[in-house]
Amino acid sequence: MSKLLPAMVGGILVAGVAIMYFDAQKPSTGRSMTPPDTSDLAQGDPIVAVKVPDVLSPEATIGKRAFDAKCAVCHGQNAAGQNGVAPPLIHKIYEPNHHGDLAFVRAAQNGVTSHHWNFGNMPPVEGLTEADVKYIANYIRSLQKENGIY
Repeated sequence: MSKLLPAMVGGILVAGVAIMYFDAQKPSTGRSMTPPDTSDLAQGDPIVAVKVPDVLSPEATIGKRAFDAKCAVCHGQNAAGQNGVAPPLIHKIYEPNHHGDLAFVRAAQNGVTSHHWNFGNMPPVEGLTEADVKYIANYIRSLQKENGIY
């Protein structure tokens, strides 16, 4: 048994190193979690270019109307962000595996302390129900998918 333990530990160590090596060899998707450099953009300019799907689902269409009414003033048209105002939601930072739909609901209801971007804290959004925000999240997810963010 005493000779078996070092062999097991060594095998686990080798497997861990191999996994790290092969993971590092994966091609980059170009979707960094790091906020983009916006120093060349004018105040209020869109931060990212957003491709819009040709057709939105009925739920995403409702979400777009709500987004345009309540969110676009800060997050920009099609959630592209506005330099110096608010971040783009069409960015890897907001992918479903990092910020789930409930994060959008909580942000709208409670506001958000700035933690990924340097735009300051987001205040709560008045006049949106949880259902409204779920439709907005559906719209954002449609845009994200069209732009290669899953």
